[in-house]
Amino acid sequence: MLDPAASWEPLRGGRSNAVWQVGDCVVKHYRPEAASPLFANLPAQERLALEALAGQGLAPRLRAAGPDWLVYDHVPGAVWSGDPAPVARALARLHGLPPPEGLRRGATGPMLRAEILGWAPADAGLPVCPAWPADLSSLGRFIHGDAVPGNIIAAPGGPIFIDWQCPALGDPAEDIATFLSPAMQMLYVGAPLQEDAVARFLASYPQTEIVARYQRLAPLLHWRIAAHCAWKAARGDADYAAALRLELERR
Repeated sequence: MLDPAASWEPLRGGRSNAVWQVGDCVVKHYRPEAASPLFANLPAQERLALEALAGQGLAPRLRAAGPDWLVYDHVPGAVWSGDPAPVARALARLHGLPPPEGLRRGATGPMLRAEILGWAPADAGLPVCPAWPADLSSLGRFIHGDAVPGNIIAAPGGPIFIDWQCPALGDPAEDIATFLSPAMQMLYVGAPLQEDAVARFLASYPQTEIVARYQRLAPLLHWRIAAHCAWKAARGDADYAAALRLELERR
């Protein structure tokens, strides 16, 4: 599996775990302390997701796994930037797949707002948390849970999602919000998406009912990301302080 003669080259870009390229493989060692209330860090869930996605062209092939480590295929290609349309189509494919048994269930519906308020910093100067729309029911689909640009490789055959440590049976609007988030785009690409790129992403996501759902939930879901940025900033991460301002300025 691992070439004993290959060097271990640290991979940069992730903000949670230690990752190396070893020949044609990636070795990932989990740091439990890197989990946040928004982004879990669960080795067993990543293994479950990669096993379920084998052959789908949406995730790297799993080679081996242990209690706090994984080995999977290295995906050639650059971290995503540029055209958001292929990402929209790839996320829609994921959201249409049957979720694997044992996938954790994310908070949805009014419970989602209650969960956010349970960990959002009370002294961060955030505006009032928006309500869950009373006429909108919960929805559970197979979601990545951390669909930031840094977790998307622009491979020749289309986008490949990596870092599956927080998948869930959850709301596909969450993945859309995470990808479109001005804060997450700034942290991983260097600048928020322009309005025309956001429009192109939404027009390229083929399930119009999910796009409409995202647009209804956007105030709450982007407030959630702002609360995450405030949580990180309160723990000394200066990058997230700047990201917080961008998320709050989103229109």
